[in-house]
Amino acid sequence: MKTLRERFLNSLEKNFTGTFKTHVYEALTTAEEGLKDLVRYDGAPFVEHSIGMALIVMDEIGLGSNSTVSALLHDILCLGKMNFEEVEKRWNTECRDIMKGLCNISDVNAKVSSEQAINFRELIVSYSTDPRVILIKLADRLEVMRSLAIFPPEKQQKKSWESLHLYAQIAHKLGLYSIKNELEDISLRYLEPTDYKDIVAKLEASATERDEFIRRFKEPVEARLDQIGMKYQIKSRTKSIYSIWNKMKRMKIPFEEIFDIFALRIIVDCPNEQEKSSCWGVYSVVTDFYTPNPDRLRDWISIPKSNGYESLHTTVVTPEGKWAEIQIRTKRMDEIAERGIAAHWRYKGIKQGGLNADKWLMQLRELIDNEIEGEIPALRRNNSLGEIFVFTPKGDLRRLPEEATLLDFAFDIHTDLGAACTGGRINQRNVPIREKLRNGDIVEIFTAKNQKPKFDWLSIVATSKARNKIRAYLREEQAKAATFGREELERKIKNWKINITIDEAVTILCKHLKLRAGFELYSRIADGKLNLIEYKELISEHIDHANHHHIPKIRAEREVKEIKSSDALIIDDNIGGIEYKFAKCCNPIKGDKLFGFITVGSGVSIHRNDCPNVKRLSEQYPYRTIEVSWREDIAGGAFCASIRVVADDIPGVVNLITDAIVRDLKLNIRSMNIPTARHGQVAGIINIEAPSVQATDLIIHTLLKIKGVVKAYRVTQ
Repeated sequence: MKTLRERFLNSLEKNFTGTFKTHVYEALTTAEEGLKDLVRYDGAPFVEHSIGMALIVMDEIGLGSNSTVSALLHDILCLGKMNFEEVEKRWNTECRDIMKGLCNISDVNAKVSSEQAINFRELIVSYSTDPRVILIKLADRLEVMRSLAIFPPEKQQKKSWESLHLYAQIAHKLGLYSIKNELEDISLRYLEPTDYKDIVAKLEASATERDEFIRRFKEPVEARLDQIGMKYQIKSRTKSIYSIWNKMKRMKIPFEEIFDIFALRIIVDCPNEQEKSSCWGVYSVVTDFYTPNPDRLRDWISIPKSNGYESLHTTVVTPEGKWAEIQIRTKRMDEIAERGIAAHWRYKGIKQGGLNADKWLMQLRELIDNEIEGEIPALRRNNSLGEIFVFTPKGDLRRLPEEATLLDFAFDIHTDLGAACTGGRINQRNVPIREKLRNGDIVEIFTAKNQKPKFDWLSIVATSKARNKIRAYLREEQAKAATFGREELERKIKNWKINITIDEAVTILCKHLKLRAGFELYSRIADGKLNLIEYKELISEHIDHANHHHIPKIRAEREVKEIKSSDALIIDDNIGGIEYKFAKCCNPIKGDKLFGFITVGSGVSIHRNDCPNVKRLSEQYPYRTIEVSWREDIAGGAFCASIRVVADDIPGVVNLITDAIVRDLKLNIRSMNIPTARHGQVAGIINIEAPSVQATDLIIHTLLKIKGVVKAYRVTQ
């Protein structure tokens, strides 16, 4: 019996000549020298693994000399006994690149679970920048599984699980069905030894009977097809042990109730235009001798499957009561299915991996079929999926976009972890939160109790999950700050006993500090950036010096008595020398029902009856209220009407609104604040110069007629 080395040398003579053979032989001797001190679990030389792997690469997968060299040398590279520069110098850059990919995959030693199997398959594919990398890795794993008996029990379990859920599925996608079936069967042998032995025994017991059944089944069919002059080929196949076991478990049936332990495939050679009629002709021949089960007929010729699969499937029963699965297709259909274009793995109901990876794997299969010695092109992915795979310190795998940072990773693990992230460690190297991640990184997160998300974090993260979580946190914190800031301002005004509303105080402070909104003021107060004590005098002076005219307290009290002596105050162009002003909190307009409040030193403050402040003023200072009304023939003037508009976010809607006010109604817009769209709508406040309430009603009526405007109504500021 030839030794493994002798079989390798025979294969080397058969497959390569000239320089190609020289390169492979040099790699063999280098591997033997570099690994001579290492042994396997059974004491055999460790180099036998490299030689066995290279033999699979040459004979069973059919790759070229560069792949064979890489298979022989990759263990030396992984052990650090040779560097990539030496490989490039002695062989070539292709061997160097292939071995880099193999070493990257070998470095993956993480916790594997069924939930993460898809991610691990994608990670393995992402490392395979050259298509030969993944094929050599499959050969590596197949050699290990064939030698699995020498490994300790815990290694047998781990490698069997990996082979079943990772490598067998990749082989399946590539159409390497013999490798896929062998990996599955060996894995089952160690994961479910009792079930495996039981199925093997039953298959062996029925092998002779099955072969005889197939021979007798084919005889009448072949005779009839020969008689009608049909060009055909009949293949038979026995279901793999793992497939039988899987079907028994999935359908909860015993071995004896599996009808498709073997199947016959009848492949017709005919012109394309005769495909359908030829297949149905074969079906007619088969059913002339055997009774079909109508519930098991699948016509994917008339209407192919969405993945392009074409075939006619039926299950028939013989006069003895035995069932057989029959697949009928043309030579073209069979070639397409076998080459993977019909995505055989999808047909079987396997749903692993992303679509982009699947396309890459199908491209890879075509490269295998069309490889020219030494000239297989590198299929540079460069993470074409737009994704990377990184590990937690415990070995859990996370899938992220390729621009993801350490902060993205933290939020991907948990929102609280992301919110408290201060930095981390990547591959034992301390890094900041903005550090970008790379494929295969092992990432650890550092946190601090006092750490909180900041606005500039939005420019650091790349994932929508992290961005949304940061924004939600900032909104929540801003809302808390606004509430706290407003309450603090109200508390101060009350303690100072200043007769001013909170809204008036906000207006004074925002104007002085040049802030655009009260929200900014509240945030400054909450953050401690604004000492309200410093602004007490400013607010007091505003009350005492309204219109830059100081009214002594005695005069103010006298003025109150004078104003109160009248039954009502009539608003006209000249109100009899009495000082008054329209309250900014509600902006009364001619036609509004009015409410008058006599201030100390600032005359009469005139509000709308429905102003939110009216109730408070009436309850706290009933003796300072006065009836106010409009003189009927007073000129309209220019009052400020605040209109809130809500509209669908459609192109040009804001222009339509402004045109309607300025061009159609001939009114001036004092200010307009319509923020960025949210939830498909825009909403904001428009302050318009309006002569009367009737004009305001007309504005609202006009706006509501504009296409896209959902709501329009008058509001207090």
